[in-house]
Amino acid sequence: MRAAKPTYKERLIMKIFVLLSALFIFASPSFAAPTPYTIQKNQSKVGFSWFLGKDEVKGSMPIADARIVLDLEQLQNSRVTVMVDVARAKAGFPFASQGMKSKTVLWAKKHRYITFEGKRFRRNGNTALVDGTLTVRGVTRPATFTAKLFRTSRTGSGDQGELAVRLNGSLSRAAFGADGFSDMAGDQVKLSIVALLRATR
Repeated sequence: MRAAKPTYKERLIMKIFVLLSALFIFASPSFAAPTPYTIQKNQSKVGFSWFLGKDEVKGSMPIADARIVLDLEQLQNSRVTVMVDVARAKAGFPFASQGMKSKTVLWAKKHRYITFEGKRFRRNGNTALVDGTLTVRGVTRPATFTAKLFRTSRTGSGDQGELAVRLNGSLSRAAFGADGFSDMAGDQVKLSIVALLRATR
């Protein structure tokens, strides 16, 4: 099974990260207070993958909404909430997309959004661990994501007005009751949230 070619939007997002500064923001914070950020939806997405038999299926979901406050000096003051639109998800080919949105998996007609709410940020070297909750199919479970935060090439040293963030994590489908097609599809789903942020003040 061949992986689907990346769309124009996915290529644009990939270009953003090619242009990122090599410096992790977590390594040298300079904002002294919590700062709200607005997510740039057309340059942000959630990627996911799982195994269908021996083949890895990859897809993406658009970000519907996000509320982000970052305090890069006192990281524990940061908060993030991300809502993902399941109804507009694409999983490489029509059969996989339809099955993923069906009643036995994500049940998109009844539960249109997946929500991650990050409540606790912890430094972990040049990255951060974000503890919070993940809600899928109306079921809420604890979840931890690894976060990497960068300045883009359009910002100078010490300027954090525009940032790029990548959140990586995984989930068990069965833990959320999304265990349909378990005879064909694996239980573990990898998630990667890629977002471009701009400070609102």
